[in-house]
Amino acid sequence: MAKPKLSGPRPEWLKVRIRADETFDRVNRMINDLGLHTVCQEARCPNIFECWGEGTATFMILGDVCTRHCGFCAVGKGKPLPLDPNEPRHVGEAVRHLGVSHAVVTSVNRDELADGGSQHFAETIRWIRRLNPGTRVEVLIPDFCGNEEALNNVLSARPNVLNHNTETVRRLYKRVRPDARYEQSMQLLRRAHARKGEWPLLTKSGLMVGLGETVDELLDTFHDLSETGCDILTVGQYLAPTPRHIPIEKYYSPDEFAGLREKALKMGFRYVEAGPLVRSSYHAGRHTRGLESSDYSSDPIFEAGWKPNAAPSSLIPLVRINGRSKTD
Repeated sequence: MAKPKLSGPRPEWLKVRIRADETFDRVNRMINDLGLHTVCQEARCPNIFECWGEGTATFMILGDVCTRHCGFCAVGKGKPLPLDPNEPRHVGEAVRHLGVSHAVVTSVNRDELADGGSQHFAETIRWIRRLNPGTRVEVLIPDFCGNEEALNNVLSARPNVLNHNTETVRRLYKRVRPDARYEQSMQLLRRAHARKGEWPLLTKSGLMVGLGETVDELLDTFHDLSETGCDILTVGQYLAPTPRHIPIEKYYSPDEFAGLREKALKMGFRYVEAGPLVRSSYHAGRHTRGLESSDYSSDPIFEAGWKPNAAPSSLIPLVRINGRSKTD
């Protein structure tokens, strides 16, 4: 039987001070001028002032209606509209206008499409590269229902980072991600890892905590992810977007997150971002910047003397084109 939702105010470590500045205002104006919408605004994201203060953005494609019914996500459900063939180019133009150095592209699930929207992902990567040759590209992709050809469509455009979120532990999948399968997500990450010899590619995954999992279950999931060859792990606190969504069962403290990060690093992850406000795209530029890889030795993201606690050069809010966006 599920525990009742936590009541009362959020812990102090989940409260964020408003820090709007000139850069924040510039990004806000530019996003409005480009006709974009952000989850930062619509979901009142606690990271908006930090991220926008750095002047960069993450984009969401494939429309604003998801074909799945995840219990944690606020994105609209139903019958999606046809794909916008101009969207990949518009994303590339927006990256250029915003001066983004590390662009993240994510999407809703489009299970009604034969390729799950994977070709649209590939075209978006190519347009970003065409208009922004120096920009690194990270994609946060769905599982494409286990379709290996769809995954290969995305990988054919050679993203710098292939991210697919596991979201939760195996036991909670039916409740949290009823249309997904735990092993299918692990298989996707294994398949992406197998392509790393072709170009400098990093794989990445993320988890939410506070959904009723145990620490042992989290550590088992960390182990499964490390066995896929996953390079980067993000771990953040689940916050229910509305009372209709899965209730929060536990607030993890900063010390608990620090302990999870330490344990994950010992399992072989090359970079781990764990904290109450961490989201899969939060500090995304820092994730690659924190790695030491000869394949990336010429990439300016590996600056001499960088330390994990240094101020990052690109922090990233989630943006979508012409519509609403999801929470992660």
